[in-house]
Amino acid sequence: MISDNVDLRPPHEVMKLDRMGSFHQTRLSFMRSLLRRLKKEQWQFSRPVWDIDKNGVGVAVYTAHGPLRNYSLICYSHDLDPEKRSDRSIATEWDATFTLFDGIPDQNDLKRLSFQVPKQEAGRVSDSECSISRANRSARLFSYVVDQLAQGLQPEQTRIDAIGYLMRTTAVYGAAKFGAASRDKISSRPETSQPFQIEMLSVFLTRAFTLDLVEYLAHCKNPEKATLIKPHLRRRFGVGNSTGLGMAPFLVTHPVLLHHWISARETALAQVRTLHNSNPKKINSFKKFIQNSLQGCHSWNTSDPYQAPRVSQLKKDLQRLLNHLNSQNLPKVQPWNSIYLWTKDNLEIEAQELVVSLLIEVHPEIADDLSDTMSADERAHFCIDGAMTLQNVRNIIQENYAWALPISFNNPECQKKYWYVSENKLEPRIGDRDVLAPMGDLEMPVSIGRDVADLMNTLKKANPQETVADFLLSHPQYRHIIRRIQISTQFPYSEIQDNLLHEDALPLHMLRCKLSFFGATCFDPKSDRWTRITMFQHAPFPQELHSEDADLWIYAHGNTPS
Repeated sequence: MISDNVDLRPPHEVMKLDRMGSFHQTRLSFMRSLLRRLKKEQWQFSRPVWDIDKNGVGVAVYTAHGPLRNYSLICYSHDLDPEKRSDRSIATEWDATFTLFDGIPDQNDLKRLSFQVPKQEAGRVSDSECSISRANRSARLFSYVVDQLAQGLQPEQTRIDAIGYLMRTTAVYGAAKFGAASRDKISSRPETSQPFQIEMLSVFLTRAFTLDLVEYLAHCKNPEKATLIKPHLRRRFGVGNSTGLGMAPFLVTHPVLLHHWISARETALAQVRTLHNSNPKKINSFKKFIQNSLQGCHSWNTSDPYQAPRVSQLKKDLQRLLNHLNSQNLPKVQPWNSIYLWTKDNLEIEAQELVVSLLIEVHPEIADDLSDTMSADERAHFCIDGAMTLQNVRNIIQENYAWALPISFNNPECQKKYWYVSENKLEPRIGDRDVLAPMGDLEMPVSIGRDVADLMNTLKKANPQETVADFLLSHPQYRHIIRRIQISTQFPYSEIQDNLLHEDALPLHMLRCKLSFFGATCFDPKSDRWTRITMFQHAPFPQELHSEDADLWIYAHGNTPS
């Protein structure tokens, strides 16, 4: 129960692009909730198929055996010409392609999918497949690791940590894309009821495949001398990911789901801040998490002119927080709230949001059950309340969209960005409005602030007692924005409270927000529109889950807090 004096942080504070773009992974992140479940339910793993030649071409299957059903990652490994290796969405060939099969595939399934999965978007799968994905080898690390192992040597840890992965995915598609199973088919299953569990399971098994592949290729290269990667080095490899602009509009097009994600995080924080006391063990654990996060910052490699200074400042802020905690006695009443408030007053936004993650971290008894609140049936909130009066609509706008009303959209800089869908790849792009707008109406519906302001101007001329139903008969162009406005009354964290059209708006913030809920780390932006990340780095491998920690691996840069 949240007490009256510690409320959830208000949307106008949380839902700003710069703050959302400072989020870090938490206990609620989907990778971590997946591994907790796999261990708790004692899932078993096998590799029933390994039919790969010395050139790394062939198929492998990894099966996760759960208490109710099985899932199998089918891996097609290819001998790709390095000249064709590309992270761009226009690529048509990759080093490896994958599908997560619902059950255990037979030979007919493997043959059928061998014609489709390597084509990715150009192919078609069935609802027996839950996702498709692809990955490319790291040009800097994959061959190096194979060569080292083939000589009976171990790869250098510094070179591993500088990159963090052997392969990086360029897309993991689920939710009915290209014929795969729809969300409706799997959402009622306990193991997939939380968001993106299918995709996270696919990446988790992909990681196992990449490590097995380099060890196998090393053995093929030098059977007499080749060795395996030592376990402590093996764990330092994650799966890389290149995430571009295509992911950004997701947060706009799924307002109810976005609310549930943010609300779970904010509820956990508020409940921790409300606690009236603590104990020395939790305080010491919190300090160790700060120390470990500080050490993790030294493994956060980025040369991006925006993110690199933030990482540098984060190191300073974490050390400053440690000094504060070591020099001050925390109050006996609401000690965690005192830490949060000091952080808010003294540290930069990147550190503030990391401290939010760490406050949640030391209270699994509060946070973990909130993972079950992070799904949403958005269709249940799609209908528009036609009986609502226009005066009520105006009242909601003034309360929930006050951020949008002062924006002067007549100024060119306020709507410089033009979001559209590319004709070739049918994926989101951003261009210059002055160049693209004259070509026709290609714009995506992400201009929430502008649409609200436009609606408000129209409502000022309308009868305030007119119903929404009557209004929309003559103004159907406002259906989508009135729907969102009504949604905001139930779901206050459903809107990004910034102008996404402004020339200074960074789509990268939207990517980082979503990826933090995945559980990604080591954000390495390559522009304001795409970033590289690492997934499952330091995590136990499938066969290690029952003997290793399934949660605190995320802090395995140094000594894991107890």
